[in-house]
Amino acid sequence: MQLQEIATKVIDLSKHVGDFIRQEREKFNTDDVEYKGVNDMVSYVDKQAEIQIVAELQRILPEAGFITEEKTINKTGERYTWIIDPLDGTTNFIHGLPVFSVSIALQEYDELVLGVVYEINQDECFYAWKGAPAYLNGKEIKVSKAPKIADTLLATGFPYYNFDQQEAYIGLFTELMRSCHGLRRLGSAAVDLAYTACGRFGGYYEYNLNSYDMAAGIVIVRQAGGDVTNFSGGTDLFNTREVVATNGKITAELLATIKKHFN
Repeated sequence: MQLQEIATKVIDLSKHVGDFIRQEREKFNTDDVEYKGVNDMVSYVDKQAEIQIVAELQRILPEAGFITEEKTINKTGERYTWIIDPLDGTTNFIHGLPVFSVSIALQEYDELVLGVVYEINQDECFYAWKGAPAYLNGKEIKVSKAPKIADTLLATGFPYYNFDQQEAYIGLFTELMRSCHGLRRLGSAAVDLAYTACGRFGGYYEYNLNSYDMAAGIVIVRQAGGDVTNFSGGTDLFNTREVVATNGKITAELLATIKKHFN
């Protein structure tokens, strides 16, 4: 099966699951929240959404393995691995803040080759696959053309349970908030990356992420013409748990600023 054909099926799946999440939000009760750790919340919606996604992806590529946030399946694939966040932005969802998404990526051996991010509230589906442009609801998207940080809106994420680098983070935040059009914290890494891919953000940075938070968005940013690295400018994102995504033009400037605060 070709990547474009797989992408079409995953887009349909993400929208179907997004409809389920949207419907559940209308009747959601905060009593249904569970805690995986400090400030690390999950609900039956996350779990049921993941079960639906896994079941359909097994039909699309029966031989593939899975890396999933809610760990509803334990299966290793030799060539293909799906990397899934069924509800990225769970805290937003629980509190009724309308920024959350479905994020599905496909990895072939060690290479990310397909990504779909469906922002449920705006009905915006961002997607890309290896060898093709990136798209938003069928229209090709590109990263911002802004030549320097001073011309951009930036995005980031706040740590909510690991505060070891809080001082460095606040120092970086303080410097950047004086240097750009503004800093935004939406609460969904997948959406931050998708918005960088379509030029709404000139760049985005965050640490302490998991592979399922960023895998799909990484593909979309790269196919939209952007750069994605870790804080050191390297390509090992999953082990370092860091991401810096930019339009390509501000990469050096943003990395230099980050390195002043994070060694």
